[in-house]
Amino acid sequence: MTSFRTLRARRLTTVSLAAAGLLLASVATATPGSAGVAARSAPPGTVDTANTIPGVDEIVSSPNLRQIANLPKQAPLDATNSDLAFQGRYAFAGNYNGFVIYDISRPSAPSVVSQVYCPGSQNDISVHGDLLFLSTDSSRSDDSCNSTSAPATEKASWEGIKVFDISDKANPRYVKAVETACGSHTHTLVPGKDRKTVYLYVSSYSPRAEFPDCQPPHDSISIVKVPVKSPTDAAVVASPNLFPDGGYEGRPGGSATTGCHDITAYPEKNLAAGACMGDGILMDISNREAPRLINRVRDTVNFAFWHSATFNNAGTKVVFTDELGGGGAATCNEAIGPERGADAIYDITGRGDARTMVFRSYYKIPRMNADTENCVAHNGSLIPVLGRDIMVQAWYQGGISVWDFTDSANPKEIAFWERGPLSADRLVGGGTWSAYYYNGYIYSNDMVKGLDVLKLTDWRTWSANLVRYRELNVQTQPSYLSW
Repeated sequence: MTSFRTLRARRLTTVSLAAAGLLLASVATATPGSAGVAARSAPPGTVDTANTIPGVDEIVSSPNLRQIANLPKQAPLDATNSDLAFQGRYAFAGNYNGFVIYDISRPSAPSVVSQVYCPGSQNDISVHGDLLFLSTDSSRSDDSCNSTSAPATEKASWEGIKVFDISDKANPRYVKAVETACGSHTHTLVPGKDRKTVYLYVSSYSPRAEFPDCQPPHDSISIVKVPVKSPTDAAVVASPNLFPDGGYEGRPGGSATTGCHDITAYPEKNLAAGACMGDGILMDISNREAPRLINRVRDTVNFAFWHSATFNNAGTKVVFTDELGGGGAATCNEAIGPERGADAIYDITGRGDARTMVFRSYYKIPRMNADTENCVAHNGSLIPVLGRDIMVQAWYQGGISVWDFTDSANPKEIAFWERGPLSADRLVGGGTWSAYYYNGYIYSNDMVKGLDVLKLTDWRTWSANLVRYRELNVQTQPSYLSW
C-alpha cells in the first residue's frame, strides 16, 4: 500500500496419494477458465451470483472458494493490518501498531499466541528461524517500541528495520534496530549462500532535500546483513544504485522512480524482480550483496505505480501489480476499465544477461465494485500447482481472486471471494491487504476485519495439497516440485 504523511510521501513434504485421490473425488466441477456461478453447494451466507455488488459486509463467492474462519483484530493492535509470513503452525501478521502471532494448527479455529505493540507503519514482516523482521517507514522519535511520531526533517528521527527474537512465540523479544536511508517501506529476506546469514533488501522511496536521512536522488536500495547466530550485529553492508542513468521521470498519472516499492527474490534461481514505482526490473542476485540489473521495462500508458512482483515456478514469467490510487481509491469500476490498476504478465525470454521481459497481457478481477470500495491489485502468492501457473491475490475491498496465467496472453479467474463494502454511502478504506496460500489454505489479512482463512477446492489446484512449506515469506519465493 502507498501511504502518505504530511512531510513525506511513502507510502516438500508430500501427503499420501490416497488422500489426493479422496480430494480429487470431492472437488467442484467448475468449467475450466471460469469461476462459475455459485451452485447449491455454495457455503451458507454466500450469494449465488458472480455479477452482483454485495451489500455492506455481505459475502459473495464462487462455489470452489469458501471462508472457514475469521478472527477479528484485538486491541491494542486495532490499527491497519498489513502483510503476512508463515512458519510451521504459526502465521505472523503485521499491523501498523505492531504484529500478531497466530496459531494456525487448526485453520478453522486460529488463535492468538501473542501480540507485540510496536508502532511504525507499515510493519511489513518476514521470519527466518528464530528471527522476525519489521519495516518502519514512518519517522519516529527513536527506534524503541515506545516511540512517537516525529518529523522527517529532524536528523534524530528514526526509520528502518527492527529485529525480534521469536524463539518463544508467546514472548517475542526486541533485539536490534538498523536505520536505513528513507526508512523501510518493505523488505525482502534473501538467505545467504552460507546459510549463516540472511540479507534484507530494503525498499524505500520519495526523497526530499529537507530530509537529512533521505536525500535525492534515491535510486538505490539498502542491504542489511544479519548474522543468524548474532542478530545484534545486523548492519547495512551495501546500498546499490539500481538506476545509475536515472529512473522513469514520471508523467501525469504515472509515478516517477525515486526508489523501489517492493522486491520479490527467487533465491534458487538467483533472480529478483523489483517493482520500482515507474519501472519494473529483473536482477541477478548471485552475489547477494551486489544485485545486478539485467532488464528494465516500463508501461507509460496504463501503469501508475509498480507495486509488487510474483514469478511463476519455472522463473520464466513475472507478474507485476499496479497500485493505481495508492490503495485508497475505487478503481475496480467501469470508469477505470480492465487495464489500469491491474496486473501485467511478462514472459522472461533469453538466457543469462540477455534475458528480457516481454509483455503478454493484463489481468484484473472481472467484477465491478462499488464506488465506495477501495479496490486495486495488491499482494498475492503463487499457488504450488504442478504443471500450471496459478496465483491467489488480494484486491482490498475487491476481495480475493484465484487466477490462472498458464497462457500468459489469456489469464482467467477460476475462483473468488469478497465482502461487500464497509459503507454504502462513502468510500471507507479496508479490505484484504495480503492473500497467500500456505499448506492447503488461503490466509488473508484484512485491514479492518482481521484474519480470514479460506479453503480452495478445485480440480485445477488439487496438487497444491501435496506441497508443504516449513516457512514462507512470499517475497522470498520458494520453488516446488514440478514437471
